[in-house]
Amino acid sequence: MPKALITGITGQDGSYLAEFLSAKGYEVHGLKRRSSSFNTDRVDHLYVDFHDSTARFFLHYADLNDASSLVGPLADIRPDEIYNLGAQSHVRVSFDIPAYTADVVAMGTVRLLEAIRRADLRCRFYQASSSEMFGNTPAPQSEASPFHPRSPYACAKVFAHQITVNYRESYGLHASCGILFNHESPRRGETFVTRKITRAVARIKLGLQEKLYLGNLDARRDWGFAGDYVRAMWTMLQQDTPDDYVIGTGEAHSVREFTEAAFAHARLDWQDHVLIDTRYFRPAEVFDMRADSLKARRALGWEPTVGFADLVRMMVDADLAELQRQLKGGAAALRVAAESNP
Repeated sequence: MPKALITGITGQDGSYLAEFLSAKGYEVHGLKRRSSSFNTDRVDHLYVDFHDSTARFFLHYADLNDASSLVGPLADIRPDEIYNLGAQSHVRVSFDIPAYTADVVAMGTVRLLEAIRRADLRCRFYQASSSEMFGNTPAPQSEASPFHPRSPYACAKVFAHQITVNYRESYGLHASCGILFNHESPRRGETFVTRKITRAVARIKLGLQEKLYLGNLDARRDWGFAGDYVRAMWTMLQQDTPDDYVIGTGEAHSVREFTEAAFAHARLDWQDHVLIDTRYFRPAEVFDMRADSLKARRALGWEPTVGFADLVRMMVDADLAELQRQLKGGAAALRVAAESNP
């Protein structure tokens, strides 16, 4: 049974990847930071008590900020594949906490690579690189496009990408970088613009919110489905020779288009509810991102399966269903409380 280790397993990509690998028969291990509250809701459905002989999914406490915490899990697990998805990944927030972002994203990757090298692990390594590294390099962006990072997050990702290439060339590590363009899903964090929009649509539709505040509506992004992108991660590590690949749909849509589509799906007029707040503008904006994934399509046989319109509908429907479930649960709890206290 192959073993995989995932950093950032409690995030959107980590949860989809854990599902994907589990379905392929992997023993899946994830690293998570210690927190005073549970933050494993995206992967709880995979958990089986480790005392159970059927358990194939395990979580371990570690932090990319702490090199010593990485040594133990790597030595104990000795994984066949490592997927480095852990990061402070919010671009706008990276302007507010640049040092922390750089430490986790850039130096965290160095710590993990060094732990692999010093443990002499014969594993395959995936580095989650980002389309943000291209910045305002003209679209479409491919593996040959120059990097022009426009945020602390993007700068840190460039370093992480380049150091991964350096370890590949210096130490013969089977390390591949996936330069992923924006990928979304109902599991996307609530502060990212797509999920912020779809959650607001659900709340407005059900009368719990009136206005939605957004930043730059004209920024264009190549949005795909996260479930498709984890398949690309795995496929990269199955190649005989490690390499770097751009992953995206090849289509670009503006934040305005995403907003229009989300509100329209709920039969709402977005212009009745959306206001602009300049605090959400980035100090250095990235205007147009669109992937040229020809290399991945040819070499990996990878294709996206979910288009833009279906992605928007999927996210709106999921947020509406979840909010309705919460409201019904709250109403049921109130009824129980009233009946027990006549």
